[in-house]
Amino acid sequence: MLHAEGERHMETKLKRIAKVAKEQPEARFTSLIHLINSETIIMCHKEMSARKASGVDKVTKDLYGDNLEANVADLIDRMKRQVYKPQPARRVYIPKTGSDKMRPLGIPAYEDKLVQSALAKILNAIYEEDFLENSFGFRPGRSCHDALKILNIIVNKKNINYVVDTDIKGFFDNVDHEWMKKFIKHRIQDVNINRLIARMLKAGIVEAGIKYDTHEGTPQGGVASPIFANIYLHYVLDLWFEKVMKKICKGKAYMVRYADDSVFCFQYKEDAYKFYEELIIRLKKFNLEISKEKTKIIKLEKDDNDDNLDGNSFDFLGFTHYCTESKNGYKYIARKTSKKKYNASLLRCKEWMKYNRILPTKEFMKKIVDKIIGHCNYYAVTGNSRMIGNFIDECRTLIFKWLNRRSQKSSFNWDKFVLFLKKYPLPKARVKVNIFDVKVGISYLL
Repeated sequence: MLHAEGERHMETKLKRIAKVAKEQPEARFTSLIHLINSETIIMCHKEMSARKASGVDKVTKDLYGDNLEANVADLIDRMKRQVYKPQPARRVYIPKTGSDKMRPLGIPAYEDKLVQSALAKILNAIYEEDFLENSFGFRPGRSCHDALKILNIIVNKKNINYVVDTDIKGFFDNVDHEWMKKFIKHRIQDVNINRLIARMLKAGIVEAGIKYDTHEGTPQGGVASPIFANIYLHYVLDLWFEKVMKKICKGKAYMVRYADDSVFCFQYKEDAYKFYEELIIRLKKFNLEISKEKTKIIKLEKDDNDDNLDGNSFDFLGFTHYCTESKNGYKYIARKTSKKKYNASLLRCKEWMKYNRILPTKEFMKKIVDKIIGHCNYYAVTGNSRMIGNFIDECRTLIFKWLNRRSQKSSFNWDKFVLFLKKYPLPKARVKVNIFDVKVGISYLL
């Protein structure tokens, strides 16, 4: 009961902070550290997924929870005495989708996850009122599909003809700590909160048993990393584009950002090129740079006489956005699953079937159907039914192949397999997301 009251008390305080942040855009918060208390940490513990990997301390949620009250009391005591120091994150690598490269992740120790989670709640309460309508990544009530819906409206405007598809090279590894602290001080002047953030940024990483200092970057995998990234890019990109670049453009200009993935849309070619040049200068100021191989300028109309450019399609959030034509000759921008994401999803399903074909049939089919549904729930947007149908068809063929490899003798022929699928049906290729049903971010276009 006491914990429930503490949670409600925390939620009330966060709402008050958000109200002040909204009504007073120039206000600076000077007293926030008291919000990271026993009740808040216990609330964060309850919300933490038990499936998350452990950090260098090898402490899991269950292990920490065995002596929860004492563990939390000790943590809060150390924070009050200012002797709490985050442990270095454990560095692991995961495959990059559609690439042979590996993506580095930093996994914090368990109690550091709790502190980061509590801090993220405070930062989100404040900055959610500051963030612009053109950013969607890791924000409450906003999703990839919301970003895609807004982008669909923008690129199909008659006066939008060019897109600058950008890629920031190693963003999370190159966040400048000094700039990050300056940005946060625009809104937060609580010395204790600022000290805590500085310690988090400089906690270091451990890889193969060796500790490395972190003089820059905020590791992907940290609970607070998404809000840190949004704050950094809010000042580096969002405000700069809206307050500076749009004013010097001759025509219309828009941006859509999801975390560190951004696309910029322009009416005129010269505005697109001018922005590209200015973007390089802007990012360099903040210790960032674009990947020239992955950043390109695209013309959205089918025009064989334009000598520019990089074709008329671009990838964003797992979809290839491309020019097409309706039956009555109307040109518009549609989207389909990107080749890289499609192949990666299919490969994951294939590998799973290969190594799990010995499972009981009922369990095997339930799990593979769940994987197909997961793919469809994201990619089954308006206009992408063909790619979804192809994916389901290829998975069907793979299921037939791997079920027939359970033993040296084939399990069944195709006719029997068709009957088998009546008992264990695969999903249908249906639209799950209406790309025209826009509910979030529409005010950005007004």
